[in-house]
Amino acid sequence: MGKVQEIRESETGQQIVEKGKKGIVHVVFGRTGIIFLLLLIQIGILFVVFGKLKEYSVYAYGIFGILSAITVIVIINRPGNPGFKLAWMVPITLIPVFGVLMYIFVETQLGVRIMNKKICDTSRKIRKYQVQDPQVEDSLNQEDRQMGNLSRYVYTKGGFPTYQNSTVKYFPLGEDKFKTLVKELEKAEKFIFMEYFIVAEGHMWNTIREILERKVKEGVEVRFMYDGTCTIALLPHNYPDKLRAAGIQCKVFNPIKPALSTSQNNRDHRKIVVIDGHTAFTGGINLADEYINEKERFGHWKDTAVMIKGEAVRSFTWMFLQLWDIDAKEEEYGKYLDVNQPVISGGADGYVMPYGDSPLDKENVGELVYMDILNTARDYVHIMTPYLIIDNEMITALTYAAKRGVDVTIIMPDIPDKPYAFALAKTYYPELIRAGVKIYQYVPGFVHAKVFTSDNTKAVVGTINMDYRSLYLHFECAAMMYKIKEIDKIEEDFQETLKQCREITLETLKSEKLWTKFYGRFLRLFAPLM
Repeated sequence: MGKVQEIRESETGQQIVEKGKKGIVHVVFGRTGIIFLLLLIQIGILFVVFGKLKEYSVYAYGIFGILSAITVIVIINRPGNPGFKLAWMVPITLIPVFGVLMYIFVETQLGVRIMNKKICDTSRKIRKYQVQDPQVEDSLNQEDRQMGNLSRYVYTKGGFPTYQNSTVKYFPLGEDKFKTLVKELEKAEKFIFMEYFIVAEGHMWNTIREILERKVKEGVEVRFMYDGTCTIALLPHNYPDKLRAAGIQCKVFNPIKPALSTSQNNRDHRKIVVIDGHTAFTGGINLADEYINEKERFGHWKDTAVMIKGEAVRSFTWMFLQLWDIDAKEEEYGKYLDVNQPVISGGADGYVMPYGDSPLDKENVGELVYMDILNTARDYVHIMTPYLIIDNEMITALTYAAKRGVDVTIIMPDIPDKPYAFALAKTYYPELIRAGVKIYQYVPGFVHAKVFTSDNTKAVVGTINMDYRSLYLHFECAAMMYKIKEIDKIEEDFQETLKQCREITLETLKSEKLWTKFYGRFLRLFAPLM
């Protein structure tokens, strides 16, 4: 905090204004401005077509009335979440011509199908390295049949085995993870894979980039991938060329294009580091200074991560290669996946189940793992999440757990990063609180952690928020732990964080501004798209 304050005091008001002007000019006249302009042009074309059709209103509205009815029937009968169906049915019903045109235009799924085919092709080539050890499966079934069933589901539907011979270290803050990450990167001898949603220049990324550049000179293979949304405002369009010039292999996942398409929604929200196939990191922490409280945004930034060593790292290597090889030829996967893992000294103390979630396979692994924890909990389920924009199934799981006497407690931010998402989240509060779910807000600032703990035996740490985007639209990842000693530290961190929170009650909600309540309820119509 002191360093941030010094930086602020060293900048004059004029300097800050000039920086702001430059930023605005860069966005308006740069590639980002062009993309948004072209998107607006496409929406404008739809409105023009809509206007032209009004000239033939009798015929046009009759035809589109029939077409909208057919479209609604198609949407209702399509498999998928009812929330997404409602989000489309509202504009189609209220503005039939424009709504139908928009649906046809946006739901052209060619890009999604191509992406899914490439991921499936890569997964088939890698699958021989991702085999469930029958001894681990038998051991888990004998210990806990229900956990065995969950493990079987994640393996058969997602392709992710459950492992023993692995250790976990939990980091309650971004700065804790950063220190350890730097040390582990310095030890790399063969390869480093890094995959992040957000990358911004500053102390954190500059420190890591310097290590990566040095490791390349030492002969270490370095691959770095980040999501295409970074090109909107955080990194220049040619940034991969700069990294390649330093010897770092770099890719931008799903670059933002000036085209209305559902594939633009499918972002790579994962945070993965793999070092030499024996060490991996995941969690909510991106490569930007606010995540380590080097830069203040929305008060104190509370985030979490885990470091995994041992056999379970193989699943994170697989996840990285799945997306990296979307536009690459077949490579020698064995040298990255068939890595010799030393036997853990003293023996493993539980099970680790890393898993990913793809928005393209119609299998909601991330949400179902959360719901399984809620549906099987006996004493408590404690949750940290930055967003709460959930479907009816998740509402039912949360409220049912509370109604049968399970302590369900959720920690949310008190200072949000997205006011509209916060207003929307609060519309879920009353129903949850009435059912017995306890909701707290982190007074010092913003919670970006994605954590579940339950009954001192289960925990999940990863990238999966409790919102539609994470649960249905993004590529995500997490690690579920069962009977691992580190779970005690995760729960201790939850309790320490809870001490810095204020409870939200029905009385508290009465003091919310009328406009906030209306705004949130209106946005709930479009919650699946938020």
